[in-house]
Amino acid sequence: MTGVGADGGSPTIRPFDVRESDLGVQFTAFIDEHRQHLLGSLDDLSEDEARRSLVPSRTRPLSLLKHAVFVETVWFGEAVTGRSRVDYGLPQDSKDSFLLDSSDTIASVSADFRAAVERSHAAIEGMGLDTVLTGHRAGPMPLKWVLLHVLRELAQHCGHADILREQILAERGRRSGWSGAAP
Repeated sequence: MTGVGADGGSPTIRPFDVRESDLGVQFTAFIDEHRQHLLGSLDDLSEDEARRSLVPSRTRPLSLLKHAVFVETVWFGEAVTGRSRVDYGLPQDSKDSFLLDSSDTIASVSADFRAAVERSHAAIEGMGLDTVLTGHRAGPMPLKWVLLHVLRELAQHCGHADILREQILAERGRRSGWSGAAP
């Protein structure tokens, strides 16, 4: 299975374009569309805005993308290769993958995400949907389940990112005189 990278540009393969393709191609197109959407949620945000905490959890625009690096690496690294999270430099607990440190910037986390996506594509290249991945600590699972899980994760976090971005842009607009009322 090959797909488009999360390069922030328009996808070359859109889900609607592959509706007659095999299921593996469809999965990849949907996942890549969500990857691009999550990456694009940081477009035109300042570093401060990307780190803004608007909810009690660790969920921030930039932390969502950092967590997506974790997701990519666990499901297309650990699950495929059997290498531990520690070997990949990942936290043991997924909740800790939302933590930002002082070196995390939009550019650095975006680059990490793009690299993780490239590794993900390479890791499953040529695998069939029924290929059983044995490296995850939860036990063996077919690639199709992993793809569905990653799609679910990305879709959920894209929704989070949309809401946070909307709040940030609304606050920015209010500071510049926008009333918040629809025209």
